[in-house]
Amino acid sequence: MGTLFDDITITDFHDDLHRNIVSLRESENLFDDLTDSPEGWQSAIELEVKTKPHTHVSQQPVIDRPFEEAVYNEAIDYPFENWSNTRYSDGSFGVWYGTDSLETSIHETVHHWRHGLLHDAGWQNLEGVTIERKVYHVRCDAALFNFLPKLDAFPALIDPAGYDFTRQTGERIHHDGHPGLISRSTRCDGNIYAIFNPQVLSGPRQMCFLTYRIASGSVIVERQPGKILLQIMSP
Repeated sequence: MGTLFDDITITDFHDDLHRNIVSLRESENLFDDLTDSPEGWQSAIELEVKTKPHTHVSQQPVIDRPFEEAVYNEAIDYPFENWSNTRYSDGSFGVWYGTDSLETSIHETVHHWRHGLLHDAGWQNLEGVTIERKVYHVRCDAALFNFLPKLDAFPALIDPAGYDFTRQTGERIHHDGHPGLISRSTRCDGNIYAIFNPQVLSGPRQMCFLTYRIASGSVIVERQPGKILLQIMSP
């Protein structure tokens, strides 16, 4: 059997990705002066996403509006400035992760929240523990390695626990200066995008807020307060 990079497919990708991060609902609610209703806030956010042109983000955001700088830092720049151990990095460089859909982003982040942060504290089954999150649409324009046709030959790409192979793969991509890759989510039937170069990301726009809550051994996900969007039975 050859190597992962033999006969690799390149996908010329030009589309939005979903970026799901920790964030308080109230901290950046731009519509609370219009209505006291959380449903109204969400409707305003969704209307803005549908009607507003892509945000221009300068390659020198400090020179542009402070708001654009803050959004860029939150939605794009953070993992490149705050390196950590992830599926495709041993912590010696930064990798940005996006997904093909809101649902995929939820499955991925629920797993890492419950089996990472909460597990370390012994709270993974503590009833009522919550976290609030924000989802951005972020534009990606890049030629990406497409690992989807390689999954059968290289199942370590989606090993749910072992990251040795993917970290070696990430080190090779980082060393060679390639912008990123497409692969399958380990947590659901969706795709993930690992990006190694922030220059291929632009135009972050807020999509929605989410709340995750531990309840009866599962994780309840709400997009609008009090309305269940997903219930994930994570072991």
